[in-house]
Amino acid sequence: MEGPLNVDDSRQVVAFLCRTSDRSTDGMAGAAALGERFGARAVGSVGEARSTTYQQDLTDSRGCLLEAGGQLDDAFEAGKVPILLAGTCSISVTTLPIVMRHHPEAFVLWLDAHADFNTPDTSSSQFLGGMCLAGACGLWDTGFGAGVDPARVVMFGVRDVEGPERVLLERQGVGTVDRPGALADLLDARKVFIHLDLDILDPSVLPSDFPAPGGLDHEQLRRLLDLVCGAAEVVGVEVTGAHPDHTDALAETLAPLL
Repeated sequence: MEGPLNVDDSRQVVAFLCRTSDRSTDGMAGAAALGERFGARAVGSVGEARSTTYQQDLTDSRGCLLEAGGQLDDAFEAGKVPILLAGTCSISVTTLPIVMRHHPEAFVLWLDAHADFNTPDTSSSQFLGGMCLAGACGLWDTGFGAGVDPARVVMFGVRDVEGPERVLLERQGVGTVDRPGALADLLDARKVFIHLDLDILDPSVLPSDFPAPGGLDHEQLRRLLDLVCGAAEVVGVEVTGAHPDHTDALAETLAPLL
C-alpha cells in the first residue's frame, strides 16, 4: 500500500467506522483503509455485520448515525469542506438534513447504482440503506429529521430501481442525468453536496454487497469527479461502499475530491 495522499487544507476528512446497517464488514473496513490513505481522523471502530430490519438498525445504530451527522455539523461550523468515509449509505438519514441546515440552496448529487428511494411501504427488503434518501427527503419518518427537497436531488449512475421506487422518484421530481457533460452544465456554479456510493463502479471493477452490472470503470468515475469539481462549488462529500482490497485504485480515482 502506498503512503498518505496530500489533502487540501480546506478539507476535513473523517473515516466513520462504526456500523449503521452494514451486512458485511467490507464497507467499514474499506472506509478505515481509505481513511489511512487520506490521512483521515478515524471515528469509532469496525462493528459486527448483521442482517436486520430498518427499525432495528435505526435503534441499534442510533448513536452511530447521530455521530455521522455531527461530524458534518462540526466541519461546516469550522468552515471546512467535510469528506466523510463510511460503510453504507444509511448515514444519509442524518448527514443530508445537516447539509440542508447549513446549505439550504445546495443540490445533492447522488452518484450510486441504487436510488435508495424506497419507503417502509414500498421496500421489499426493509433495508435501511435502500430507504435513506427517501427518509432524508421526508417521505417517511426516520426520527432524525428531513429537509431535502427531492427536486434538488440529481442522480447519475443509478441503474437498479424497483418499480414502486421509480414511481416515487418521478412523482417527487428527482432529476436524472445520463451524460457527464450535461451533469457539469446542470451543476455549473451551483453549490453541491456529493453522495458517492462506490457501487456506481461496475461489480467487475469493485465488489459490492448489492452488485448492479453496467457501472463505470475507475477512469470514467475519476473523469466524472473532475468535471463536477471543476464546474460546481462542492460543499461536502460522503463516500460509502469502499473495499479494503482495492484501496490504492480507489484512492487514485477519488483524488479530485481532495
